[in-house]
Amino acid sequence: MSKERVIEIQHLSKSFGNNEVLKDINFSVNKGEVVCIIGSSGSGKSTLLRCINMLEKPDGGKIIYKGKNILQEGHDIYKYRAKLGMVFQQFNLFKNHNALSNCVVGQVKVLGRSEEEAKEVAMKYLKVVGMENYIHAKPRQLSGGQQQRIAIARALSMEPDVMLFDEPTSALDPEMVGEVLKVMKELANTGLTMLIVTHEMGFAREVADRVVFMDKGVIAEEGTPEEIFNNPKEERTKEFLKRILNEDLD
Repeated sequence: MSKERVIEIQHLSKSFGNNEVLKDINFSVNKGEVVCIIGSSGSGKSTLLRCINMLEKPDGGKIIYKGKNILQEGHDIYKYRAKLGMVFQQFNLFKNHNALSNCVVGQVKVLGRSEEEAKEVAMKYLKVVGMENYIHAKPRQLSGGQQQRIAIARALSMEPDVMLFDEPTSALDPEMVGEVLKVMKELANTGLTMLIVTHEMGFAREVADRVVFMDKGVIAEEGTPEEIFNNPKEERTKEFLKRILNEDLD
């Protein structure tokens, strides 16, 4: 696999008031790589994702994208953000738009595609997530799992360089989690670059090229799923996994 870096994070820090949520974070995501970020609630995982796509402004450090630090003055944040597909916990669909329109509007407004072209692209990705038969449905007419699949199709329709997923299954009923993870697994197999914050350990173990364990605002350990799940080095990682995997076994 070529080691072309899509995003590189250097010495990133972020505080909310006196609470230092991210402390000197360093890591990168390579093209075609699937990276899963795991850790307890409050460890900084979602904040890291929100800093990467500039929904939160970091206090310090660098975010290098295509060789440029996007935190420098004069960088076009909107242009950069259009290259990152973001899938949220709560779907964040436009409630007054149907499924197709949800996937079209960003393409037309941000990428300047024609309505016709945008619809074609949208249909392609709605098929990918198995939602092509629901194009006229509004979000309120759909289950959580269906809404999340449309949110994934919407992000894919922008044809981003990297897809960011912020705990995409945490707001779903248990029986719907599988359908969303299945779509994500299929995407991972296509060579899409994916950065995923998740508490689904089985999924991380199966799909990730690399697993990053965060604890109290720092990256405590990272490695292959094999290394992290079968042979963690750090005491904190061992404790976390023991707690989580035991809960899963109960």
